[in-house]
Amino acid sequence: MSGKVAVNGSGRRVILESALRNMHERGYHGTSMRDIAAGADITVASIYHHFASKQEILQDIMIRTLQDVIAMTRGALLRSGGVPADQLRAVMRAWVLFHATRQSEALVGATELRSLDDQGRRLVVALRDEQESMFRDIVARGVEEDAFGTAVPLDAARAIIHMGQSVCTWWRPDGELTPEDLADRYAALALAMVEPTA
Repeated sequence: MSGKVAVNGSGRRVILESALRNMHERGYHGTSMRDIAAGADITVASIYHHFASKQEILQDIMIRTLQDVIAMTRGALLRSGGVPADQLRAVMRAWVLFHATRQSEALVGATELRSLDDQGRRLVVALRDEQESMFRDIVARGVEEDAFGTAVPLDAARAIIHMGQSVCTWWRPDGELTPEDLADRYAALALAMVEPTA
């Protein structure tokens, strides 16, 4: 493999794909640069043309994952209208669809926060907080407008977030539920959790 190099702009992509596969299977600390290189069919030295370290690769994966899910949930929110129940349903559907259809990224993102260095952790936590605030704001506004009856809006929002996030740990493509079925079911569960008044 010593003569293999990354080809054109695809080098960065194949490195990230290999790193994601390996980290999903082995975890961050169980994955070596040699594992990533083997999975990308390049040399270890070729990785360093694109990334300074394994830590930088992890940060790239986690930041991109959060940016993608924020874009997906924000888009769903903007299309849902101004009714809190419709907003929560739409955002929860997008949240669950992401965690079912991009399981590897979601799982690495959910489990490897502890593996980030201080700078990476700050960046990822800021993005995670932005995502969480979307749910918190919807639930809080629903309570303010008497659309939701929950007495514990912050706890309800946290529970909803974690319920949707957990999908990446157990959902299987060969199971009885499609991602869309699962998204509909979890959207209904999320609404039940905030006790809609209408």
